[in-house]
Amino acid sequence: MRPLAAADPSWRGGAWGERAHCVLCPNPSPMTLEGTNTWVLAEPGSTEVVVVDPGPLDEAHLRAVLDHVAGRDARVALTLLTHHHDDHAESADRWARLTGAPVRAVGRGHDDLADGEVVRVGGLELVVVPTPGHTGDSVSFLLPAEQVLLTGDTVLGRGTTVVAYPDGDLTSYLESLERLRRLSGSGEVVSIAPGHGPGVPDAAGTVEYYWAHRHERLDQVRAAVCALEGPAHDGRDLADRVVESVYADVPRAVWPAARLSVLAQLDYLGLL
Repeated sequence: MRPLAAADPSWRGGAWGERAHCVLCPNPSPMTLEGTNTWVLAEPGSTEVVVVDPGPLDEAHLRAVLDHVAGRDARVALTLLTHHHDDHAESADRWARLTGAPVRAVGRGHDDLADGEVVRVGGLELVVVPTPGHTGDSVSFLLPAEQVLLTGDTVLGRGTTVVAYPDGDLTSYLESLERLRRLSGSGEVVSIAPGHGPGVPDAAGTVEYYWAHRHERLDQVRAAVCALEGPAHDGRDLADRVVESVYADVPRAVWPAARLSVLAQLDYLGLL
């Protein structure tokens, strides 16, 4: 992830509508914003919950999620992963042992979630929406009852995300954004429950911003490549030089992540 603003101390997790509650993991960083959002989903009154992204291997956080579930007099019936990155999925095996609940995700030894599949738990319904691009296995989950989309790192609560080349790729990411544009434009998705940062009340506006921002970055990369034609005299490769030019206003702490996006952009433009 690549934030465009500092962490927001006002975001500490909590309810997002009647069926979604965020337990915020205490792993803040320039890459994770305030931390990883672990989402606990349940139909009102149900004793079964779905947990999305248990997060890193942090025993205190896992216990906090279990305490929240116990406080609802409920049990974890299913765990879903939005993608494989450690800040979302490192604890998946430990979490499965603690809860006895199956873990489902896309690829990497999991039973692949099918496009459009409806997952039902305790009266709750979630629709699987593949959104590759940030990573090859990125997937979102639509909560139709509240027109909320859980996006993992495809769309964040603040700032924009990294296309984590080479696992992620820009062609897939742009296709995923186009899919989200259709969902938000049709009214099927009204708000977003992201993997990091606060909930997003205006899904359509945010997705449009992401779309415009990504194309603006492509234009900037094209221009930077033209300006940087010729060998690098200090040994830096083209991607490093583009990062320094295009991402000059971004903290250096996230330049390594920005470099991944630049590599994805250069690959998309046929310049690798």
